[in-house]
Parts: sequence; structure tokens; C-alpha cells
Amino acid sequence: MNAPLRDLSGDSADHTQAATVADDAASDLTPAEAARWPDVAQPPRGRTTAIRSAAAARLFRHAVRGVDVRVEMPDGTVLGDHGDRVLPRMIIRRPTEFARRVGTGGLIGFGESYMAGDWTTDDLVGVLTPFATRVARLVPRPLQTLRSVVLPKHPESEENSTKNTRRNIARHYDLSNDLFALFLDDTMTYSSALFADLERGTRPPWSDLESAQRRKIDRLLDAAGVGPGTRVLEIGTGWGELCLRAAARGATVRSVTLSSEQQSLARERVAGAGLADRVQIDLCDYRAVRGEYDAVVSVEMIEAVGEKYWPTYFQTIDRVLAPGGRVAIQAITMPHDRMVASRSTYTWVHKYIFPGGQLTSLKALDAVTRRRTSLRLIEGEAMGAHYAETLRLWRERFTARRDEVAALGFDATFRRMWEFYLAYSEAGFRAGYLDVHQLVFARGAVEDPR
Repeated sequence: MNAPLRDLSGDSADHTQAATVADDAASDLTPAEAARWPDVAQPPRGRTTAIRSAAAARLFRHAVRGVDVRVEMPDGTVLGDHGDRVLPRMIIRRPTEFARRVGTGGLIGFGESYMAGDWTTDDLVGVLTPFATRVARLVPRPLQTLRSVVLPKHPESEENSTKNTRRNIARHYDLSNDLFALFLDDTMTYSSALFADLERGTRPPWSDLESAQRRKIDRLLDAAGVGPGTRVLEIGTGWGELCLRAAARGATVRSVTLSSEQQSLARERVAGAGLADRVQIDLCDYRAVRGEYDAVVSVEMIEAVGEKYWPTYFQTIDRVLAPGGRVAIQAITMPHDRMVASRSTYTWVHKYIFPGGQLTSLKALDAVTRRRTSLRLIEGEAMGAHYAETLRLWRERFTARRDEVAALGFDATFRRMWEFYLAYSEAGFRAGYLDVHQLVFARGAVEDPR
């Protein structure tokens, strides 16, 4: 049974009792949290809010008809027509606020409505995955052209210029090393792992994650030809595991990062392993790197570069790569048509997790290197299913340690935000909307590996 439109928008003349009650509590935030998270604490209001919320309610009703999710309203009605199938439950607690947020902010509003408690679920990944599977069709195509007109724009302050990039990086990676240690394995590796037996359809346990992370790193180092005497440049240090494994092979490593927290811990780990004479970790923008290197390795750092600077990123690598050298990059990708369609969209992930971030596509990477550098893509390996399992393990670990996260000073709104981020990302990989590739570049004309 479909709920009436007013149950979602809350802006018609005859509010339902559920919508009226919902207006009494704009969010689940405490006063202290409301001060920290003002955009979550209060839903949008203004002259155009009623129109936007009514439109959002209609679009949401349209979207859920084709999504395998049971959307339950406060008055007991259910959106969509799914028969008697058992489906993940999306429970709308405050329809008015939900519609206002989504109508004004799109994906930003959808995420903020979860942070605020306007909707909830006992299976967040289960709810988000069907939406991710149909993401290109949730909004009717004629209306997609209005995205740039009605939705928020990227703030200029988040463009990844040399002036802004360090601040963007700090907003995510300098939150707290202790926070990341609570849900990462002992390698402190914050990127997709590579599991040994995932092809057999197993769901790897936590105990497999550490070896899977090292397997991922070793494959990249092998692809880049790293061995005794190799001069390695790493762009994006993380917390130092790749440095350690490259140096243990006999390579000399220069790693650059813009995160002071990561630099500090990575240096401690390198010193503790007795490899400080082989590893140099600098707080340095990749654009400022000089020298010559036999191998350049970068793991899930290009996502923080921004499309405007992709040519600069690869031109820098091209400039410092020694003759005969190789480049190994791990990159999160999306289908090229979706990348083009969404390139200007400011999303919840940009606002709350990765300011200035931009996912790329294989086609875009191949094009920018062919047009602007002497580098050519010579190998590519997809491993999106591995990232879904990596994220599952991180999410389960994070939720199991909520109390420890709180003890570090992170409030309930932050915890809901982080859980949503991990689930949102996992859903993207499970749906196939996102993928991750290990890519190898070298100089010279070669065949496109795709």
C-alpha cells in the first residue's frame, strides 16, 4: 500500500498526525551535538522548502517502486509493492524532515536524515545496496538535467589546490590515529584488501584481513618491480605499511603525505622496524616532489586529487619516473557515464567524509595519461568484491567498538555518520556501482589492456 504524499512531504494543508508529531523533534541530537552539527540538527526551512519537499516525496515514492526495500511509514503504511517477500526495512520516523532534507540537499539530505534519526534500519547495507544498484535510474532522466541547478555546488574552499589540499586531507585523516586503530587491522591499512579465497564465495573472517592487506601491497610492489636497490616513491603514505614492506625488500623509499597524524605514526613504525635508514616520510604535496625514482606506487590516493588536477598528478609521476620505471596505482573507479553525470554533484561524502574527493573511471585514467603524459596503461586488475568484504569487516569492527569510539570523544552523531559512510561505501561495491583496480603504467605505446 502506498502512503499518501502528505505523509512524506509534511507540507500539504492537512498534515497527518504522524507528520505533526514529527515536527516536535527535528532530530535525535543532544544540545551539544546540535551545536557541533547544525545542518543535521535542523532540517531546511524557507520559501522553496515546501515545493522541494513535495517534489522529493513524489520522487521517493517513484524510486522505491523498483527497489527491493520495505519502506515503512509512521502510520503503518508501506511504500512500494513487494508482495510477501522478506526485504530490508527502511523505517521512516519523521517523514516531514526526511522530505525537507532530501528535497533541499539530495544525497546530502538523505545522509543527514540518517544522522538525524529521521529514518533508521536494522540492516543499513541491505537498505543502501538496492538503491546503489539502481542509482542511475532513481531519478527520471528528464529531471537529471536539473541536478546542477537545484542541488548544492562544490565549495571553492574544497578544491584540491596547493592552498586547500592539506586542509581537505586533515579533515579526514587527522581525526585521530586511535580512532582508525579501533577498526583497522594491525597493518593500519585503510584501503581494499586482497583475500586469497574470495572467488569461492566465502565471507572472510577478521583473522584473514591482515594477511589480505599484505597480499594487496605485495601485488602492487611486484607489479612495480620493487626489489633490492629500487628507488621507490610512494604518493600517500597511509600509516606506513607499504613503506615497511618495500624497505624489507631492500628498496629505498621516499613517501609523501599531507597528514601530520599519519606521518607521525608511520615514522614511529618505520623506526620500530629498524628501517629508518631506508625510508624517508615527508609532509609534502605530490606536486612538489623532485628527484628520480625507479618505481612510483600510490594506493587509493588519486581519489583525493580532483579531476582538475589529474593531468598534474600524472605529469608529476611522468617527470620523476626513471627510464624503464613502472607505476602501480590502486584506484577506486566508477562507470565512466556515471562519472561524467555526477562529476559536478556535491554529495554527502564530500561534505562529511572526503572534501574535494572525486572518483575516476578507467576510461578517464587512460585518456588523461595518453593525452598529457608518456605513460600508458598496460595492466589492470579489478577487485571490487574484495573491497565490499574489507568494508564489511571494518564496519562490523567499528560498530562493535562504539563505546570505545565514544570514549575517544566522538559523539553519537559522528558514530552514526561513520557507520553510514562505511555502509554506503560497502553498498556501492556490492551493487557494482563502485569498483577498485590495481593498475600498472609504463612508458611507450602499448595495447589498451581492457
